[in-house]
Amino acid sequence: MADNTPVIFNNTVLRDGHQSLAATRMRTEQMIPVVEKLDNLQFGALETWGGATIDSCLRFLDENPFDRLDTLKKLSPNTPHMMLLRGQNIVQYTSFPDDVVESFIKCSANHGMDIFRVFDALNDVRNIRTAVKAVKDAGKHAQGVICYTTSPVHTIGNFLKLGVELEAMGCDSVCIKDMAGLISPSKAADLVKNLKEKIKIPIVLHSHSTAGMAAASYYAAIESGVDAVDTSIAPFANGTGQPDTLLMQSMLETSPRKPDYDTQALAEISDHFKQVYLELDAFTHAKNEKVDADILVYQVPGGMMSNFRNQLKEQGMGDQLLDVMKEIPYVRERLGWIPLVTPTSQIVGTQSMLNVKFGRWKMLSQPVVDILLGKYGKTPGPVDPELRKKAEGQAKEESIDCRPADLLEPRMDMLKKELKLAGFPANDDMAVLHAMFPQELKKHIENKDKPHAQTQPKKTSSMPSQRDGVKKPMQYAMTVKGNRFEVTVEELN
Repeated sequence: MADNTPVIFNNTVLRDGHQSLAATRMRTEQMIPVVEKLDNLQFGALETWGGATIDSCLRFLDENPFDRLDTLKKLSPNTPHMMLLRGQNIVQYTSFPDDVVESFIKCSANHGMDIFRVFDALNDVRNIRTAVKAVKDAGKHAQGVICYTTSPVHTIGNFLKLGVELEAMGCDSVCIKDMAGLISPSKAADLVKNLKEKIKIPIVLHSHSTAGMAAASYYAAIESGVDAVDTSIAPFANGTGQPDTLLMQSMLETSPRKPDYDTQALAEISDHFKQVYLELDAFTHAKNEKVDADILVYQVPGGMMSNFRNQLKEQGMGDQLLDVMKEIPYVRERLGWIPLVTPTSQIVGTQSMLNVKFGRWKMLSQPVVDILLGKYGKTPGPVDPELRKKAEGQAKEESIDCRPADLLEPRMDMLKKELKLAGFPANDDMAVLHAMFPQELKKHIENKDKPHAQTQPKKTSSMPSQRDGVKKPMQYAMTVKGNRFEVTVEELN
C-alpha cells in the first residue's frame, strides 16, 4: 500500500446505478429530492450524465438531457460532475466527425460537466485523442480509460502500455473500467500496483458486482494504492451495478484508508431510492439483483443486462437468453476479441441473437459489418478473415486501417442548417443532439408543450410486482413506417 490517504468514493447512482439496474429509466424529478444530500456528502464526483442517459432522456422520458444536467448541477454545485463519454462515438454507436465531438464536449462543459471519462470500446487510443484534447481545451478534467476484459490478447503488459499512453496524451487521471465485473481481487491488486509504478496521475477503479467480486476487488485495489473507486447507493447498487457505498465503507472499517461518509445521510438517500425503485418496477428484474458467476464466461456488462432482457422479450426470445449468452464468446472471438462495453457489447449481443435466431452468420448486422471493415477502429486481435470477406461483399467496399473519423467530413454547419430548415433552434446544443438522435430530438421538440401522462411516476401503493407473484403489465415496442411506439398491455379482472 502506497500510503494511508483515505480512498475517494465517486457515486454513480444518478447514472450507472439506474442504467445497470433499471434500464436508465430514472427521471430527473425522481432524483431532485436527494441531489442536495448527495452534494453534501462530498463524494469525489457524482456521475450524472453520459452513457445511455442522453438516449433514454430523449427516447423514453421526453426530457432534454441538457436541462437535466443544468438541474442537477444547480442542486449539487459543490461536487464535481462526471460523465461517461464513448470517445469518437460520443454517446452513440458510431463515429462522429471531430467537429461534432468537440462541440458536444464544449456544450457539456458549458452546462457544468467537470470530469469526462473518455473511453474507446476497442481500447484504440486514436479514437479518444480528439475528445481528450477538447476536454483539456475546455479547461476540464480528462479521465482516460482502460477497458478491462479477459482474453488471450488482453494482458497486464498491454494494459500498462495503454495507461502510459493515456498519461502521455495529457489525461489527468486513468480509470480501469471493468464493465462486466470480471476483475478478480488479485488481478485488481496487480494491475493497480503496476500502474502506480508506471504513471503518476491518479487511478480510479470502476467495476460491477455482477459476478460477486467487485467489493473484494475494490478492497484489494485500495490496499494496493488505488486513488478512487466508484460506488452507488442501494437499491441501485450491487448486482449488475456498483458496490453499495455503505457496504464498501463497512468493509474498510479497520483500514487506515477508510473514508468517512455520513452513514445516516446515506441511509436517508437509500430510503428515497427504494421508493423510486418501486416506481421503476417495470424496468427492473430480480435476476439483475443476484450474483451471476456465469458472467465470467459471457462477459456481458451490467449496464447491458437490464436492457438486453427487455430486447429479447420484444423479439419473442425471452426463453432463449442462455442460448444467446453462450453464443457471445464465440462471436466475440471472431470479431477480434473485442471488449464488451458500449457500443461493442450491444453489437456482439445483437449478432449473437441473430446467430441463434437465424443460424450463425446467416445475417450480419450493419454494426458487425462496420467492425469487420475497421470502421470502429483497430480490434485487439485479428478478425475472422472469412467474415471480413463476407462483410466486404455485403458492403461492397474494402476494409480500412486508418482512424475511422479521418474519413468523415465536418458536420456542424450542415446540422444547424437542417435544424433551421425544420424550424427548430439551430444552436450547438441542438446540433449535437440532432447529430446523434435526430428522430428522438424531433419528437421531443414537437411534443414539448403537450402533456405526457406516460412520463408521470407510477404510484406504488397498489403497484403490481412480479416478485409478489402478480403479473406485471406487458410492454412491447412496435416500429411502424420508421416510427417507434411503446405499447403496454394489462390483464384486466
